Amino acid sequence: MQRFCLALDLKDDPELIREYEQWHAKGSGWPEVRANDLKAGIQDLQIYRTGNRMFMILETDDAFSFEKKRELDADNPHVQEWERLMWRFQQPLPWAKEGEKWVLMDQIFQFEKEA
Repeated sequence: MQRFCLALDLKDDPELIREYEQWHAKGSGWPEVRANDLKAGIQDLQIYRTGNRMFMILETDDAFSFEKKRELDADNPHVQEWERLMWRFQQPLPWAKEGEKWVLMDQIFQFEKEA
C-alpha cells in the first residue's frame, strides 16, 4: 500500500465552501468518478478542511501511479465534467505549477513507537 498527501485551496467564500462540502457529503459523489478512482488503484480517499485549505489523503495499491490516474481521468467524460464543476470552488496554491490543482506534499515527520 502507498499513501499520498495533497493540498489545495478553496476560494475563500463561505457560501462556495458550503456548496463544495455539499457536493462531497456522503451519498453525493458521482459513482462514475468513484469507479474511476478504484480502477486507478485508490483504495481510500479522505479530504479534510481548515478555513479554505484542504488536505487529501490517498491510500492506494502498490501499482498506483499519478501518470496512470491522469490517463484514466483524461479518458473519462464524467471525471472531466466533475473536475470542471469542482474548479468553480477551487483555486491553486500560490506555489502550484501551471495547471496543477492538488499539490503533492512532502512528509517531514513520522512518529515511531519505540521498541
